[in-house]
This record gives sequence, C-alpha cells and structure tokens, in this order.
Amino acid sequence: MPRMLDVSEDVRAEIGDEEAERLLAGENAPGSYDCTSCRTPGDSEQERTSTVLFVGEETAVLAFAHASCIPSQVVQVAEEQLQGAVRSITGEDPAAVGGSPEQAVLGITSGLVLIEGDLHPALVVEPTGPIARAGSGGSTDEFLPLLIEQGFAPVTDMGRLPAVLPGWSVLLAMGQLHAVLQPGTGGGSGSVSWWQAHQPLQVTEGWRAAANKSQRVLVFAAPVGMIGQQPREDLLRDALEKAAANGRLVAAAMPLAGT
Repeated sequence: MPRMLDVSEDVRAEIGDEEAERLLAGENAPGSYDCTSCRTPGDSEQERTSTVLFVGEETAVLAFAHASCIPSQVVQVAEEQLQGAVRSITGEDPAAVGGSPEQAVLGITSGLVLIEGDLHPALVVEPTGPIARAGSGGSTDEFLPLLIEQGFAPVTDMGRLPAVLPGWSVLLAMGQLHAVLQPGTGGGSGSVSWWQAHQPLQVTEGWRAAANKSQRVLVFAAPVGMIGQQPREDLLRDALEKAAANGRLVAAAMPLAGT
C-alpha cells in the first residue's frame, strides 16, 4: 500500500531513485513507526511522514518522523555513533546507502519505579521490530539474548535493584536526555552511543531530581510489543511486572553522566 511519505531531494540523492520509489510504494517502509524526533507512534498510511537519513562517513540508517515534527532531510552524524548503536544490538553494521534500510529502532520511555522503598529514575527500551542475530538469516528475535551477552541481567523480581553494568552510562545534559553510552569497540577507552536522541528528550522534574540524587539510572529492556506506550507510571510498572513474570525483561543500572 502506498505510504504518505515525504522524500526530500537530498534524501533521494543519497538513496537513489529506485529505492525512493520503493519507499513511496510501501515496499520498504513500515506502516507504523516511532517518530525519530518525538519518539511517539506514527503511521505512514494515515499521516504525512518524513524520511530522515542519518549518514556517517561510510554507512547510513533511514528513520521516519512525523512531518509535523521535522522535514525530510539528511543528517550528518559521527560514523562511530551509527555503527556503535546498530552493531551493539545486531552485531552487524547498519544498512549501506542504497540497500534495504534497518527498520527496527529503539524507543525509550522514562519513568520512576519504586524499588526497596525508594523512587528510582528508569528508562524502558523497546525496539520497534524484532532484532535478529547477525548472519542468522532468520527473523527470530534475539534482542534479549544479545543484551544479556553484553551484561544485562534477566529480571525475575521487580522489587530488587539490578546490578551496575560497567562501562555504560546515561548522558543527561541541561536537564534533557541525550544518549545511552556503551564502552567503545576495538579496545578503545572512549564511549560510543548505544542509543542517541535525534533531539534531546525532556524528562520530568521528579525524574531529574531522582537521577541527580542517586547518580544512577535503571535501564530496562523488553522485546517489541512487550511494554508499549504507557501513559502513566503505574501502568508502566504493571507492564514491567508482566514482562518480568514472562521472562521477557532484562535490566542494568548505569551511572548518570551530566546533570
């Protein structure tokens, strides 16, 4: 089914006319998506949607956004941010320009969770589609096993704090959420973005105060469709409890970087 997509001339020049026409025809474009700008759901079959191409030195990733949020455009980003974010999940590089784009992106929700009598700042990560293991050639969702291999731990009891994951951190600047950082690859001492906001995300005063007090953020992750968009923190907690009970939740504590 044709999509209500905006493909700018700059994006078309990067991906080529053939790929652009496939997107417009709905062959390589998702119906529903999480807006890369505001992170709320969108539907390219029902509303104007912008194609946003993130381009590094060698690779590129195509994302989607509400046309009311940002126009279709090409965004230049550091190569290590593109490769670090996608490789950390899939074990492989993002789709090259002109190839089939990687559609699954990470959506993040912030909230406060009550554990051991205290309110803790939390981020809940859920991809927009299944994450397959590199080279598997299949569609089996390997999101949780891949995270466990990186040090995230399965959650069996939401009443216990997860352990700290060495080398990872949550970047907060000027009171806004910018990125989740992971250790650099290749033995380097620096960090790369595992997830990065296209535009800094607002967090509540309560969340920021709790983060500044504890200097630590709890990061939970679940497979696609397990948590969903929850309008209230009590509903978010219920969804986390259900995911944990079903063995579909992992977590790690990460130090806060910034304020």
